[in-house]
Amino acid sequence: MDSLITPYGGELKSLLASPERIAEIKQEALTLPSLDLNWKQICELELLLNGALSPLSGYMNQAERHSVLAEMKLPDGLFWPRPVMLIVSEKAAQKLGPGQTVALRDSEGVMPAILHISEVWPADPEAEMALANSSGVPLARVQAEAGEYYVGGRVEGVTLPPRHDFLNLRLSPAEMREHFSRLGWRRVMAYQPSQALHRPQYEFLLRSAMQQEANLLIHAVAGSDPVLESGHFALVRACQALMPRLPAATSMLALNPMTPWAAGPRKTLLKAIMARNYGCSQLVIGGETVLESAHPDARQRRGQDTPKIASDDVYAVARDSLGVTLLSFPRMVYVEDRDEWLTQDDVQAGARTESMSGAELTRRLMQNLKVPDWFSFPEVLDELRKAYPPRSRQGFTVFFTGLSGSGKSTVARALTVRLMEMGGRRVSLLDGDIVRTHLSSELGFSKAHRDINIRRIGFVASEITKHGGTAICAPIAPYRATRRAVRAMIEEWGGFLEIHISTSVEVCEGRDRKGLYAKARAGLIPEFTGVSDPYEVPEHPELAIDTARYSVDEAVQMIVLKLEHEGYLR
Repeated sequence: MDSLITPYGGELKSLLASPERIAEIKQEALTLPSLDLNWKQICELELLLNGALSPLSGYMNQAERHSVLAEMKLPDGLFWPRPVMLIVSEKAAQKLGPGQTVALRDSEGVMPAILHISEVWPADPEAEMALANSSGVPLARVQAEAGEYYVGGRVEGVTLPPRHDFLNLRLSPAEMREHFSRLGWRRVMAYQPSQALHRPQYEFLLRSAMQQEANLLIHAVAGSDPVLESGHFALVRACQALMPRLPAATSMLALNPMTPWAAGPRKTLLKAIMARNYGCSQLVIGGETVLESAHPDARQRRGQDTPKIASDDVYAVARDSLGVTLLSFPRMVYVEDRDEWLTQDDVQAGARTESMSGAELTRRLMQNLKVPDWFSFPEVLDELRKAYPPRSRQGFTVFFTGLSGSGKSTVARALTVRLMEMGGRRVSLLDGDIVRTHLSSELGFSKAHRDINIRRIGFVASEITKHGGTAICAPIAPYRATRRAVRAMIEEWGGFLEIHISTSVEVCEGRDRKGLYAKARAGLIPEFTGVSDPYEVPEHPELAIDTARYSVDEAVQMIVLKLEHEGYLR
């Protein structure tokens, strides 16, 4: 290849306005309504502004979206695999209309761009999925939910969204291309990991770059919110730790502001377009050793997104329509006799092989067990161990749930005392009545307010867990969806044990000193859990304890034994 691959569509299209126009936009914005974007939307806006999604000029309208879903083409015939949409709530959409201009802002009020709206229309997830399926290349999932709206229109950029970490690694497509040109790079192979690289990735990438006579760009997926995503810094630091092992003259590390999307061939092809806009003519896909979570028993994974190619056609489309060669990461195994990682197909019959799954790596990190040298490098593992400490050093939350009068508060308080007696950790009790007094005093007892109260408890518990402490929570928490949300919030940072105090409503009512059940049955207390409002029994609690059968001390002992068994107590 005599020169760097050209941008997709022929021109790198940054949406940042000229300095003169930016000054005008800032003045106009003083009277413009605003749309507040979430973190993922801000990252996608950055990809539009910096030219990674060239040649798009903004968010797609209905005709563009329909064409992309049905034919994987823009209306002008240019291949495009996946819609790029701005999604808003129905409430926000009611204030928007064609011809209107709005300021796009982040959570801190910074305005990276303005949007000139061309269309606003309701999402139809079923129709969207059916349209994608008709093309023969389905979506892994639709982008919007029923009740949400799409907003299409042209974007004018003021500034890239502010970043405060690893600034020397955050290069725009134009900066990346300029850097490649200064180095004399012409053929560049990209790898976009969202997990740390170990020996199989290292050896395959190094070997492939040499075979392809290409330079290697490790373009780590770093669009995650660094404050809220536990693995963000671990990924970047682990990549930095690995780089000295790669040839300095032919390899480099940079950060990609992309966030994980649902896997599938359409996503893979969009990643190929972005790779081309950054100056890469080859893209390695797949092959990550996926750490499951900070907590290996998490029931809701937070989206480590290993692409899965549905058809060989994707490779042909990438090559013929995009000009990008996709290289699939094969199944790699360690051949002990050769001290080498080989593809499964290259291993001779009878050779002794080893491999390690992401689940096994997670288990060894959580239990502070040795990870063999044949699998990874010590400097990479050092970074992972900082981010994923063994359970004995992790924070955790014990989350009680059950009917009023079931014994939650009594057992929670006794457990708090027992753990404080054992020492070694700071323990915080977030009992329902305590929280209602100090954290949620303005809330009532409607379903919506109870949801808010539980999510507040979950947030505080996640902060305690994040910093290595122990949170003991004892609300009624009657709704499964809210409990699942709290679990996901906390398991990002440490352990979560759900304890269902399963005492029957008859026993609870018999214990009722405040007469709440009687008032509820008389209609004096609306939406009372267990009487006029349902209690949704946990489906998979770590423990279920009926305090009609077990004393408080017995219940506490059962929980302590469970914590010891799971490795949280030494």
